[in-house]
Amino acid sequence: MRAELLKVPRRPDDSFSVRQHFSNQVNNRWHYHVELELIHIHRGSGTQFVGDNIKRFDAGDIVLVGSNLPHFWRYDHPETDAEAPYSTVIHFRDDLWGVPFLHLPELRPVKALLTTAGRGILIQGKREQQRLGALIGEVRAAEGLDRLLRLLKVLGELAAAPRPQLLSSIGFQPVFTEGESERINAIYDFTLQHFPDNIYLEDVSRVAQLVPNSFCRYFKAKTGKTYSQFVTEIRVGHACKLLIEGKDSIKQVCYASGFNNFTSFNAAFKRITGQVPQAYQRAFVER
Repeated sequence: MRAELLKVPRRPDDSFSVRQHFSNQVNNRWHYHVELELIHIHRGSGTQFVGDNIKRFDAGDIVLVGSNLPHFWRYDHPETDAEAPYSTVIHFRDDLWGVPFLHLPELRPVKALLTTAGRGILIQGKREQQRLGALIGEVRAAEGLDRLLRLLKVLGELAAAPRPQLLSSIGFQPVFTEGESERINAIYDFTLQHFPDNIYLEDVSRVAQLVPNSFCRYFKAKTGKTYSQFVTEIRVGHACKLLIEGKDSIKQVCYASGFNNFTSFNAAFKRITGQVPQAYQRAFVER
C-alpha cells in the first residue's frame, strides 16, 4: 500500500536523530522512511500498525522498525493530561558507521538485527523492556561520540534480547505508487472511528473513492488481507484493551468492540490471540 515518505530531521552536528514526543499527533499516519526507527513508549496506549501486523501497544513497549517498513501508532484518546502520550524515538541509517564496519566479526549479531528489523521487532518482557529503556535514555542524554557509542551498545543489547517478537509477515511487500497515501490513510481513519459499529462496504468504498468490488480487490492487493480481516483485527485489539482494563464484563466487551454475537467474538479472539477472552483477561489479572 502507499505510505507517506517522511524526511527525518536531525541537527547538523549529529549523525542520527533522538527526540522525545509528547503528542498523539506524532507517528499517527501510515508512513515510512529510509532510517530505522527505535521507539520506546513511556506513556500512552493504542493500536500499532507495522507492515501487515496490527496489535495493541502499551507503555513500556520497545519496537525497532526497519528501513522503508511502513508503520504508524494510533494512540487512544487520553482521559487526563497525566495520561498524555510520551515516547523517545531514535532514527538512524543502517550505514551510520559505514558498511565495512558492520561486516566486522564482532558486529554480526547487530548486522543480523538490522536485517531482521525489516519485519519490525517488538521487545518482550517487562524486565527486558525496563533495562533497554534505561539504555535508550542514556543515548538521549549523551552527546557527541558518547551518544554514538551508546547507540551501538543499545543495538548490541537488542541483538541479544531473548524472545523478540517479529511483527510483519515474511511475505509482506510494501508497494509504493503515486496517489495512494491519502486514500489508505482515509481508509484507516474511517475504520478506526467506526469499528464499534456496523461498517457497510458501500461507506468505506466511498471513502476510498472506489466502487465496492474495486475496493475489495484494491485492499486485498495492497495489504494481503481482506477488509473484513482488517476490521476484525482492529476489533480484537480494542477488546484486548477493554479486557485488560477489566471495567466491563466479557459480554459487554464483545459488543463494545463491534461484534454482533458472542460466538463470533470468541472465535475471532482465539484465532488472533491464541486464547479465549476469559483466559486472556485472567493472564493479566494474575500477573
